[in-house]
Amino acid sequence: MKQLVYKKAKRVRHKPAPRHKMHVTKGDTVQVISGNDKGKRAQVLRVHTKTGRVTVEGVNVVKKHRRATQTTEAGIIEFPAPIHQSNVMLIDPKTGGPTRVRRRVDKDGTLERIAVTSGEPIPRNR
Repeated sequence: MKQLVYKKAKRVRHKPAPRHKMHVTKGDTVQVISGNDKGKRAQVLRVHTKTGRVTVEGVNVVKKHRRATQTTEAGIIEFPAPIHQSNVMLIDPKTGGPTRVRRRVDKDGTLERIAVTSGEPIPRNR
């Protein structure tokens, strides 16, 4: 009788993580609308497009215990952890309050962000 030979299963390669469309960019002033830091206004330090999260200055501050290495000493460091993009709203340049964002393509083809409450364009901080 012939012995059965099973073929080895092929390795499944994962597709790269999809990028989330973000309504905020680095340097924007935002207001936190939910969570422990609700009501705080601060600047966006970093945008994580793969996870759909943003790091906001002074918001969601966590402590981390660091082990000593040859170059750094041990201790407890504090740093802002990322929060989900849906928990922040951009600040309207005209009224100064939080607003939703609408997108519009200009005549020259660039994407412009428009504040829903006032209709004013929100400039990109570069």
